Amino acid sequence: MNRNLALNIARVTEAAALSSGKFLGKGDKNAADKAAVDAMRRMFDTVEIDGVVVIGEGEIDEAPMLYIGEHIGQEGDEFDKVDIAVDPLDGTTSIANGMNNAIAVVAVAPKGCLLNAPDVYMDKIACGPKAKGMISLDDSPVNNIKRVADALNKNVEDITVAILDRPRHDKIISEIRSIGARIKKVSDGDILTAIETCFDDSGVDMMIGTGGAPEGVIAAAALKCLGGDFQGRLNPTDDAQKKRCSEFHSDLEKIYYIDDLVKGDDVIFSATGVSKGEILDGVKYYGKDGAKTETLVLRLPSGTVRFIKSNHKLSQKPDYAK
Repeated sequence: MNRNLALNIARVTEAAALSSGKFLGKGDKNAADKAAVDAMRRMFDTVEIDGVVVIGEGEIDEAPMLYIGEHIGQEGDEFDKVDIAVDPLDGTTSIANGMNNAIAVVAVAPKGCLLNAPDVYMDKIACGPKAKGMISLDDSPVNNIKRVADALNKNVEDITVAILDRPRHDKIISEIRSIGARIKKVSDGDILTAIETCFDDSGVDMMIGTGGAPEGVIAAAALKCLGGDFQGRLNPTDDAQKKRCSEFHSDLEKIYYIDDLVKGDDVIFSATGVSKGEILDGVKYYGKDGAKTETLVLRLPSGTVRFIKSNHKLSQKPDYAK
């Protein structure tokens, strides 16, 4: 893929963040999500790619969501043919309630390289580069923590495990506490939580738990760029989700390793903070016409990690949704 595409993808996530950030704490997650989707779609129309959404928010009859199978960009042999994974607003509840860790996020890879995952639950585990190869979904949380602790040269009681704050995780939380490890409960947004395992100053050493499969693929794209590790296994929880897996011909017994979820070594990832988080600051608005954003841009094969802080003059953005 063209290396210059990374900056254009950053513009896509910035646009979604600028539009959805206006809804922080206003109690309307659907309006915030729609603003992000609309802005992202408008900006994608300016990007010179021939892309298809393989990870999206919904189906074609649920527009204006960016739906699975939607064509993005331009058509023609002169444009990169790519898979696109999007979550215009990961953390809609966080935005509605004025909470942290909401992001706008996109991952791009050559056609056929991103797993077309059904929108069901997935069991997940993730860690940073120093513990790569030390995690396994087939093993217990306790044994995973011990191996990660050894890899990081830490005591078990100093390991911090991030997990979504959901009743379904009560058993895992009890197991983690049984060996004295630390726990960081997360209200929403396990994409950003998985990424935190790759940054020492985040304080997160491992992520574990059950969340959305589409978010798992997006997180895996970021961790692959950062040299981290990720595993996932589809876990449909009702008949509708099982039917969805059947439609995708999904293997419910298979552990998807990071190279199954994101094939090859040509990946672009961009995430812009919508509300403040451990890694990315949220959108800040100044006066009637100014805003600031912070964006994380990752790229393979270069392994480049960029934090882009941008000042925006909203009146000079004709597509900005005021």
